[in-house]
Amino acid sequence: MVKRILFLALAAMFLGIVISTGLYFFYPNVNKLKKENPSKTAFMEFREQEWRDEGKDISINQKWVRLSRISPLVIKAVIISEDDKFWRHEGFDYEALQKAFEEDIKKRRLQVGGSTISQQLAKNLYLSPSKNPIRKIKEAILTWRIEKALSKKRIIELYLNVAEWGEGIFGIEAASRKYYGKPASALSAQEAATLAAVLPNPRRYNPLGSSKYVRNRSERIYRIMVRRGIVIPDYEAVMKEPEEASPSEAVATEPSPVLPPVPDKEIEVQKKPEFEEKKNSAEGKEEPSQTAGSAEKPETPALKQNP
Repeated sequence: MVKRILFLALAAMFLGIVISTGLYFFYPNVNKLKKENPSKTAFMEFREQEWRDEGKDISINQKWVRLSRISPLVIKAVIISEDDKFWRHEGFDYEALQKAFEEDIKKRRLQVGGSTISQQLAKNLYLSPSKNPIRKIKEAILTWRIEKALSKKRIIELYLNVAEWGEGIFGIEAASRKYYGKPASALSAQEAATLAAVLPNPRRYNPLGSSKYVRNRSERIYRIMVRRGIVIPDYEAVMKEPEEASPSEAVATEPSPVLPPVPDKEIEVQKKPEFEEKKNSAEGKEEPSQTAGSAEKPETPALKQNP
């Protein structure tokens, strides 16, 4: 009897897990993410509850921007940092998962890292940050659905706008303005690499801090960008120099010389006698008659007829 009750309990538990995870094949509706931006994510709500429990007065700082308003250097730095095979895989990096699993076995823990950007997005949008196996199954289902429904460009756009970059700071635009006082479109390669370097633990590491971890990690990301031709160091150095006005601009900005006023002078035109004479003679001539061509000719005397 006890075995039967235990069996039924385990069966009910297993069925509950199957149903709760199976629902994620249909819910939530990820297709609406094609055109709609989420106002708040599950991860943001988790943080807000955490702040309330700790008695902290912190609010969400987020500003949504389109992908076209984000520096390409940021996009490439984040992909290098978090998911270097992002453009090639279909949501899962199996090689990275295998390495993470082997690392967990060595350290006798169940953490399973190696998450792709698509997996992180699924977790941030819909799930809690817990690392239990059931949550990982839900994450895998949602990742598969997101990859099927959305383009890679839309996935990276969503990720960059909802990723955590510090206490209460979400999204690359808010992070860029908070740490560097500029929009995300104006970030330099070094700044992009530094912001990407803190993503694994953004509440622990500050992009402007003196952490050796952040410095070393950002330098590695930057060197990869240089090696791949994404960044040209000499060009970066030149672009940091203050701009100087070109000679043409300098000339254009110089005030025009002010000329002294010219006094009015009477200009007399002397008529030439020859001109006057020609004019007078021309006026004295009569105009030819329009009927001159039709004037009658004098009659010739009639010839006498011979008798």
